[in-house]
This record gives sequence, C-alpha cells and structure tokens, in this order.
Amino acid sequence: MDWPFLFATAKTLLTGVPLTLRLAATSLCAGFALAVGIAALAGSRFAPARWLAALYVMLFQGTPLLVQIFIVYYGFGQIDFLRASFAWPFLQQAYWCAILALSLNTSAYGAEIIRGAVAAVPPREIEAARAMGMSGLLLRRRIIWPQALQYGLANYGNEAILLLKATSLASVITLMDVTGLAYRLVSKTYRSEEIFTVAGLIYLALTFVIATGVHLLERRLTPCRRV
Repeated sequence: MDWPFLFATAKTLLTGVPLTLRLAATSLCAGFALAVGIAALAGSRFAPARWLAALYVMLFQGTPLLVQIFIVYYGFGQIDFLRASFAWPFLQQAYWCAILALSLNTSAYGAEIIRGAVAAVPPREIEAARAMGMSGLLLRRRIIWPQALQYGLANYGNEAILLLKATSLASVITLMDVTGLAYRLVSKTYRSEEIFTVAGLIYLALTFVIATGVHLLERRLTPCRRV
C-alpha cells in the first residue's frame, strides 16, 4: 500500500471539506425554514393549501436530486425572465444553484419529518393544556414544539447526514468539494480505488461527528434516556 500517496491524497481532499460543510449547513438551514412553511401548509384547514404542500413534497421526493440540480443549473438559464431578474447574479453561480437545489430537496423531506413529529404529540396533553387555558402560540411553545422536537430530532439528524452525503452531487456542476477534488485527482493519476477510499473515509468521519452530536443533543432533551 502506497502510504505517502494516501496521505497526500487525504491532505488534498481535506481542503474540500469546508466547501462540503458550507453546502450542507446552508442548505440544511434554508431547507428547514422552507420545511416549516410546507408543514404549516400541510396542516392547514384550507384544502388547496394542503394540496399545494402535498404536490410540493411529491415533486421533490419523487424526482432524483441529480435531475433537480441539472434543472436549476442548466434549465434556469434558459428562462428569459430569470436572466433579467435580481436573482440571476446568484443563479449563474454553481454554488448558489447547488444550495437552491439541495435546499428545495431537503425541505420536502424535512416537511414530512416536522409534520409527523407534530402529529406524534399526544392529543390528551394538548387537550389538557387547552383545559388549563393555553391556546395559540403559548400552547405551541410550551407543549407541542418541545415534544415535537424530541420526536423528530433523530429523523432530522438522519436527514442532515443524507444531505451531507448528497452534497457530493454538487461536483457534477464544477464545485470542488471533497468529491470534486477526488474526481480531479483520478483524472490525473487514474488511481480511483485509493482516492475514493480516502474520500469515503472523510465522509464517514463527518457523518460520525453529526450522528454523535445528534445523539448527545437527544440525550440532553430526553433525560429518561440518560444512563
């Protein structure tokens, strides 16, 4: 095994970690904000709002993320009013196209996680809170949202891990993240096995950190699970 080559490869690929983390963190935050809105529409009493939320979720869950990235990066540039709009300075950059596609995709999954977590709150506790005079924002802040956070945290942690791994698809639109740098090294050295093994280990380490952080936060929010 060529250890000097592996160490040199790891050193090169690690320079792509900051971009990978920025893509994941920015997309996760933007996707969460969108997911809250979509989940609110899904729980609305207004039927067209529920249909719109269901259509949104079906659209982004039912199509491949790679196709969505291609549509945003290549397709939006073919729309005249977008090229003339204020958004074009952002949409003509691969970084922001990747952020947009990743955010839209993760928001569809996040909306379902949030909706399920809110639905998992025991109705009896909500009824008891209302009997004590709680309603509106106070009911949500003290009863619904804290419990929904406990129920949905693990699933949202899994979505964060999936999103981190999905950032590797941004390399197809010229972004030099970990995977993009790996492709460039393979094109120069033709040593794909060693290079992609190192890249896989880097992603494994990043996902381990996220999983550990989510686990520690979950233990903090649920004292009954502590040893």
